[in-house]
Amino acid sequence: MNQKNATTQAESTATGHAPAGHPAIKPPKIGVILLNLGTPDGTEFGPMWRYLREFLSDPRVIELPKPIWYPILYGLVLTTRPKKSGANYKKIWNTERNESPLRTYTRAQSERLAEALTDLPTVVVDWAMRYGNPSTESVAKRLVEQGCTRILTFPLYPQYSATTTATANDKLFRALMKMRNQPAIRSVPAYYDEPVYIEALANSITRHLATLDFEPEVILASYHGIPKPYSDRGDPYRAHCLETTRLLRERLGWDEKKLTTTFQSRFGAQEWLQPYTDKTVEKLAREGVKSIAVVNPGFSVDCIETLEEIAVEASEIFHHAGGKNFAHIPCLNDSRDGMAVIEALVRRELSGWA
Repeated sequence: MNQKNATTQAESTATGHAPAGHPAIKPPKIGVILLNLGTPDGTEFGPMWRYLREFLSDPRVIELPKPIWYPILYGLVLTTRPKKSGANYKKIWNTERNESPLRTYTRAQSERLAEALTDLPTVVVDWAMRYGNPSTESVAKRLVEQGCTRILTFPLYPQYSATTTATANDKLFRALMKMRNQPAIRSVPAYYDEPVYIEALANSITRHLATLDFEPEVILASYHGIPKPYSDRGDPYRAHCLETTRLLRERLGWDEKKLTTTFQSRFGAQEWLQPYTDKTVEKLAREGVKSIAVVNPGFSVDCIETLEEIAVEASEIFHHAGGKNFAHIPCLNDSRDGMAVIEALVRRELSGWA
């Protein structure tokens, strides 16, 4: 059935045999939002300051009381970190589009998903950011204006954490609070153990290793860290990460020495989930390991944390400590395997709607 016939049928079903003067009811549509973490609009101080302020003001991210945290945030962090972060973003910036790779890849995922779902003519696919632009609120509003009475939101985090998935959902729900005519909402759950996701990771790793002129002695599965107290209070993130690595290890036929879990991107003075990626990379090199690779299963697309922190910084740490061969395995991004994961989960969660 083509889109014109489907629309005509939907209109007929919606209106039935309504009497003259009956209010018109538009055929309903279904929105799908691919929701990623966020990105600054530029690498200059101003855009970086605005992005970091929004990100680091989120109580899901920094759980300190505002009277304690805000003087630190506005008095120290936001006066020094925007310049440093901007310099790091410049190293990986998509100069052709004048945007971060995270925005480039998330848009591409949305476009490819829309192409894959052409057999569902009532489905409208869009993408948004939790922090920065396009904002979650603006995209949700746009979908409602297009006639979407139901919205499936897809937080692009395989492993659940209150610092990522929960705050993404919070942002959407706050947008709904401003709407008189709210759509029905579903959210794709964490998919850290989904067979299609594990298979996609395994295929991606295998293909990339085949392109190297060396064989890594150790491969690190490096996940974004969270403060250890968050985990101690019940956040399931650490368990999800460990399970992803276990399933991936099982799928590839490797032991714990070959594929091990580490955590990166710590911020501040408190203890975060361990072992730390940077310390592990340095330790391996000093122990005589000459060849390693790092994969980032917790990131749906390549971004500052993978392209700069791992591919650049971790590589420098490894070589400086005596290592020889270092490889960063790209994220799934909008690859065939990556899109297979997104499409499979979206189709499943649309069941009964589309």
